[in-house]
Amino acid sequence: MCGIVGIVSSEPVNQQIYDSLLLLQHRGQDSTGIATLEGDFFHMVKARGQVREAYRTRDMRQLAGTVGLGHVRYATRGNAAREEEAQPFYVGAPYGIILVHNGNLTNTRELTAELYNVDRRHLNTHSDTELLLNVLANELQAGIAGLSLDEDQIFDAVTRVYERVEGSYASIALIAGYGLLAFRDPFGIRPLVLGKRSGANGQDEWIVASESLVLESGGYEIVRDVRPGEAILITPDGAMTSRQCSTTSELVPCAFEYIYLARPDSVLSGISVYDARLRLGESLAETVAQEIPTGDIDVVMPIPDSGRPSAMQMAQKLGIPYREGFFKNHYVGRTFIMPGQAVRKRSVRQKLNAMSTEFAGKNVLLVDDSIVRGTTSKEIIEMARAAGAASVTFASAAPPVLFPHVYGINMPTRSELIAHDRTNSEINAAMGSDRLVYQTVDGMNRAILGGQSAVTRLEQSCFTGEYIAGNVDAEYLAWVEATQES
Repeated sequence: MCGIVGIVSSEPVNQQIYDSLLLLQHRGQDSTGIATLEGDFFHMVKARGQVREAYRTRDMRQLAGTVGLGHVRYATRGNAAREEEAQPFYVGAPYGIILVHNGNLTNTRELTAELYNVDRRHLNTHSDTELLLNVLANELQAGIAGLSLDEDQIFDAVTRVYERVEGSYASIALIAGYGLLAFRDPFGIRPLVLGKRSGANGQDEWIVASESLVLESGGYEIVRDVRPGEAILITPDGAMTSRQCSTTSELVPCAFEYIYLARPDSVLSGISVYDARLRLGESLAETVAQEIPTGDIDVVMPIPDSGRPSAMQMAQKLGIPYREGFFKNHYVGRTFIMPGQAVRKRSVRQKLNAMSTEFAGKNVLLVDDSIVRGTTSKEIIEMARAAGAASVTFASAAPPVLFPHVYGINMPTRSELIAHDRTNSEINAAMGSDRLVYQTVDGMNRAILGGQSAVTRLEQSCFTGEYIAGNVDAEYLAWVEATQES
């Protein structure tokens, strides 16, 4: 899922980018990187781990320049343990380009072969971000007429990138001597928001970031989302131009952004994440009312933090008391985005503590944003029982995750998904709950898309098996699983 930010300012951007990455830390904890452009020279610092621990004073001093970008990584491709896999990535020709990317390319096999055998470009990692960077560099090189580069040549190069690259990608690049380039895949699966403010010297200052809260925190006005298939070019002096570079486009944002990934105080594609989660709770309450007799639930409790809005709204709609039964240690990262089942399982009990006074003798309804592997859910149910719960009903604000997610979320293998090839009763038995209630796909769509008309459908392949971008078929999914498990 990753988090990205790019800034063009009239003042040094190193601190702004650092602050922005802190706000995006929930989107990735494996590694982080910042790059700045000072005239024709790049400065870059990358490190494993979280933002607060990754950068030192000497690093910030090194990152000179008024144009820059940053990244927090959540590994879905490549090796999370290798610092070489951390973003940004750099190529020296043409002109020098640095790029960050959020998403997953689905035609990596074909692109790798083309880059080696046709474009004669060397790849030093297994990262699809390095692939995307080299495709962009190659198309810029192919379109150069003369010594200089103009905006038409840059936009034409992005158009050719769209013709070659499949999958999901929200990308920000720095081109030495020219400024910042941002572009988004033709379906707009991964988010990218554009903002603007006036600098102290009157120059327009710009920001592009994965979530709107970054813009608001920095005092930027939200201009709009970067459109699907659109490229935006911002020069170092603040001149912004844009072009629709993909011949076909449709806004189909990822449903999981609203369910879990994004912070609740963000607005993506015109949809408030917090409001969407409240409506998910309302919709789920309808299902609970149909499946569980009145009086069988004493209290509704959220699994903090992303399950809280849905749980609050459920409790209100059902007329059942709302209680906070779990205390969260905010110094432990998000378990869903941690690599490896063993690490996730161990981290659950480090992150959450059940307060026995809230559980003792009660029939509790636990509400979480989703159930993916079931590791976290099973541990939480065991904690609730150990705290004295008389019975535990578990409710998911998302539908059953039945299929791999190939567009930037680490759900690559069906064998990892607790709902794949299992009935509801089998999932319930595997997790150890007394009852299990899932959101319906229709209820999820009504909840997220409610109250607006700009977005008419969601990328929801992990729930339905319908993949909108790239040639994702049974052979591709089998290859992804084989390479993930090898």
